[in-house]
Amino acid sequence: MTSPLANLDLDRWANLGKSWSIRPDTTYLNHGSFGPPPAPVREARLKWIRELDSQPMDFFVRKFEPAWRAARNTLAQFISAPADSLIFVENATAGMNVVADSLELHPGDEVLLTDHEYGAVVRIWERACQRVGARTATCRLPLPFTTVEETVDSLFSQVTHSTRLIVVSHITSPTAVILPVAEICRRARERGIAVCIDGPHAPAQIPLAVAGLGCDFYAASCHKWLSAPFGSGFLYVAKEHQPRIRPPVLSWGRLPPLPIESWSDEFCWSGTRDSSPYLSIPSAIQFLQQVGLGFFQTGAHALAQYARQQLVELTQLQPIVPDSPAWYGSMAHVPLPPGDRAKLQDALWQQHHIEVPIVEWNGHRYIRVSCHLYNTPEQIDGLVRALGQSLQAEGDT
Repeated sequence: MTSPLANLDLDRWANLGKSWSIRPDTTYLNHGSFGPPPAPVREARLKWIRELDSQPMDFFVRKFEPAWRAARNTLAQFISAPADSLIFVENATAGMNVVADSLELHPGDEVLLTDHEYGAVVRIWERACQRVGARTATCRLPLPFTTVEETVDSLFSQVTHSTRLIVVSHITSPTAVILPVAEICRRARERGIAVCIDGPHAPAQIPLAVAGLGCDFYAASCHKWLSAPFGSGFLYVAKEHQPRIRPPVLSWGRLPPLPIESWSDEFCWSGTRDSSPYLSIPSAIQFLQQVGLGFFQTGAHALAQYARQQLVELTQLQPIVPDSPAWYGSMAHVPLPPGDRAKLQDALWQQHHIEVPIVEWNGHRYIRVSCHLYNTPEQIDGLVRALGQSLQAEGDT
């Protein structure tokens, strides 16, 4: 079998990985949860912090809003969305809360999710529904995934006359599956159902053109695969919904005497705060564009595919998606034998200094391995050896 890494320039890959400052005692395979920024992004953020701290009046009154809008324009171009349909939020969770707090639901309405959704997102919509007497429903998608048609048909088989909104991940958190969101949006539009996409794992991990998806809302984090600073994300809102979107924290919107002229103006000035994570997003985009977005995406998938093959050989258990970049990107997700999730994750750290999530999902245990520019085949090999030892130790007890 040809190695997935056969066509990857590993020397260039390793050289680019030097831009990160991962602790020397740590093998970090969890960029999908908390993705640290590379050196150019850290430097950009420090530059903005120095500007703020050295002359706050000049920064807030004269520089902040033009910089905010320039950063938004750069992000909009990167994700192929109109700038006036975007706002910055701290992360995808914050963006999802904005939608849940603004969307008008009524008693008896239904919000449909899948069983692959992030737990915090489920809680957000349960609370939104409880406030007004609406309800959430969950579609259990068929496993293993085989075709787009089967997946989408399964979701829409659960749609009822009460379904007002579908909430779906672009790339799922517990299972690392790339869901066919464009087809879901197309089918939903035919039925007059709104779609809110939870997309924190998509920017930079896969090609992304938000406006072309046809969704109503798209919430994402930029601190994951894009490697912008922690505390940076965005919310996209289709034009027909913008008049109803309200900030959860009401402030000036824009510093007086500037007038409020659009929905997004209300989200520009939310009070005195450190906005350096938002303003550093263009530096993260520039870094990956200099790397070559295609080089990064192809290489990260190759490394994830290598991890997947090695882990499947170890466990003899088959993943829930086909071995294709259409179904997974930079995260390898492989089933594990039954056992204690937390104990295994702790053992990999305490005994081997490997940070990797062990996920409990739908009664089964999985490992989810994230691959970014600072990860190497040798780290994957080390993980497989350590996991084999830990699984053996489980069997011996």
